[in-house]
Amino acid sequence: MKSFSIPLFLICVSFLFIFSCTQKTSQEASEKNWYKGNLHTHSYWSDGDEFPEVIMKWYKDKGYQFVALSDHNVFQEGEKWKSIKADSLYRNAFQAYLSEYGEEWVEYMQEEEELKVKLKTYKEYAPLYNEKEKFLMIPAQEITAGFEGKPLHLNLTNLERLIVPMEGGSVVEVLQNNINAVLEQRKASGKPMMVHINHPNFIWAITLEDMIRLKGERFFEVYNGHPAVHNLGDSTRMGYEAMWDFINIAYLEKGQPLIFGLATDDSHNYHKQGAKFSNSGRGWVVIQADSLEAGTLVEALERGDFYASTGVELEKLSYENNVLEVAALPKDGVNYTLEFIGCKEGEKDTQVLKTVEGNAGSFELSPDLLFVRCKITSSEPQHNPVENMKNQLAWTQPVRPE
Repeated sequence: MKSFSIPLFLICVSFLFIFSCTQKTSQEASEKNWYKGNLHTHSYWSDGDEFPEVIMKWYKDKGYQFVALSDHNVFQEGEKWKSIKADSLYRNAFQAYLSEYGEEWVEYMQEEEELKVKLKTYKEYAPLYNEKEKFLMIPAQEITAGFEGKPLHLNLTNLERLIVPMEGGSVVEVLQNNINAVLEQRKASGKPMMVHINHPNFIWAITLEDMIRLKGERFFEVYNGHPAVHNLGDSTRMGYEAMWDFINIAYLEKGQPLIFGLATDDSHNYHKQGAKFSNSGRGWVVIQADSLEAGTLVEALERGDFYASTGVELEKLSYENNVLEVAALPKDGVNYTLEFIGCKEGEKDTQVLKTVEGNAGSFELSPDLLFVRCKITSSEPQHNPVENMKNQLAWTQPVRPE
């Protein structure tokens, strides 16, 4: 068995490792790296409350290797002026921005109490932080559509051009039309890009039945750091993790590929912190890929070569010869519980097939299993949690018997 370490989310040294979430019977080990990033972020270009340069600097300084700035129905191009609130919190933040980037960079107008700032475009600010194999900004958009008052949001990562939200006669039709628009753009451009469903439980917009009826969707958010998206569901509606398993059981019955689970920030608020605000640093993915390039990252995500996290770091993750091995990075005074969760052929629900009290464990898949994934729960509290999700978590992607 090949093994590797993932030290503190920094780019790892090259290593030999096999990690397959497909049904391939064999796969040669290859030298790959691990990259940490956030795929759902907002700025002053839509309903975020900070300049994109400041946001990117925060993520880079915190050790992220990539970020997709996914503003609502807009890409950061063309001319846009932002009126800054008169509140001292935001005016002081502007002064900090001006001090950091200087008068030559910041273009603004002030008349009496009104302050307007010209926002920098993607082409202007991305070169400030893009650094080969260290940090990458990925062009993105949150496609913000709706049906009968229900918010239907999808993220497009590595876009070629902005997509105007598609309409439809039902929740499923609206979602499907927008998924198709992304897939058509990908085919026409030849550029790897992905679409994922955002926060289905936001205003209870997207049901399990809606998700099951979709075609061509490979990703959704199993965790979203916004305080109003009901990650855990409620007394009558299921949370995202349960939804994930039911979707995959249904997809396999229909001959569709597995859907993978992402963790994202969905950050909007950069000046007020706490459980009531949508802050950065709550959810991310860690991707195994050959290089820090947008297309390469998208292709790795589509292979399932990643895990989602709200704080847990893995030092080992492998799937070879039908054995899924997982190890969390040991920490003094921190305990871990590993749950290997799967579904047997002919059954309609998943179950915990094996529980390990400790940082490391493995599970051998038998031919009668549809899929297995691992959920890792840490005794360490999550920094700045939402809902009742107080402990740090990680989720590996489901794998199938070879």
